Amino acid sequence: MSAFRNYLLRRLSGPPRVLHKPHQRRWARVHDIRYLTTHPVQERITDRYREKLDRKAKEQGLKDIQDLKDAYKQKIESLRKQALVPGATGPITTEIKTTAFPPGPPPPPQPQLTDNNDNIGAITTTATTKSPLSGPQPLKPGTPPPPPGIKTLSSYLDLDKTLQLPPTEIEYLWRLRHATKENNLHFTIPSTSYAHLIHTAHKHPQFILPLPHPSNGAEIHFLQWTFPHPQTVNILFTHLAEYKIRGEYASPHTTVSLHEELLEGKGLVLGHGVVMEGRGVDVDGAKWLVMCLQKFYGLTSSERGRERRRLLELFSSGDEGFKVEELLDEAERIG
Repeated sequence: MSAFRNYLLRRLSGPPRVLHKPHQRRWARVHDIRYLTTHPVQERITDRYREKLDRKAKEQGLKDIQDLKDAYKQKIESLRKQALVPGATGPITTEIKTTAFPPGPPPPPQPQLTDNNDNIGAITTTATTKSPLSGPQPLKPGTPPPPPGIKTLSSYLDLDKTLQLPPTEIEYLWRLRHATKENNLHFTIPSTSYAHLIHTAHKHPQFILPLPHPSNGAEIHFLQWTFPHPQTVNILFTHLAEYKIRGEYASPHTTVSLHEELLEGKGLVLGHGVVMEGRGVDVDGAKWLVMCLQKFYGLTSSERGRERRRLLELFSSGDEGFKVEELLDEAERIG
């Protein structure tokens, strides 16, 4: 009887109070977007609005949804062209002006430059007929032309003259080429690092990266590698929230291009990026994303490197073991 009374008292008093709830370390969450990258956008839209489309077709005296699509085909194509994504579903339309550098005395025949990034802003040069900085150059025989809107390295430098310079001077020349441009990134990658970077990119062409915000945690961004030309690689960064809504029609806020023309001769890959204004990410944020990308796609045999490769593989395979909390931890680690 005593045991039964104690049981009733426990039932009437309700479940024991929880003294504290598990603390969530971060607010950032990510939903599984891999469905979005493997299923056509048109099919997802049709499935979502099938009932409304059926009703619309009947109201207009049409047989089914396919007849409705045929009736609105021209209008659909017009809207689709307006929604093209630069660099992903359409050509990159952002123009990088080839402005001349401030006038000054002609440079010495063989300038001695040191690899010191802090001096970049103080260096000036002049545009002369012998300068490797020039407009578009004709492609070498055997090289396929780039798609419309895709610029190769010959659009920025005279490759024949550039190949006569040592790697250190090429790096400075490239930085000078972009130093005065706003909303611009520019960098160089040695061949030893680039080999593993591009190998990993082909295996994992899509991934997500966090961008920390001091006031409200972190925002997740979706990255895509594209290969529009044998010597040009593009990396597109898009807000994950926008990609979840618009899929392949989402517009990237940052486009990074890697140029491989000097890879064999000089052991360098020249990179530059454009950050779109008014898209919620500034140049510092774009730099963070590029550095974060290097952490996950770069070569390292350390424990951290193995953990980052594991996250890449989990994401690419659609494994439920992928945790955004682990992604945030790895992205915030130094080294």
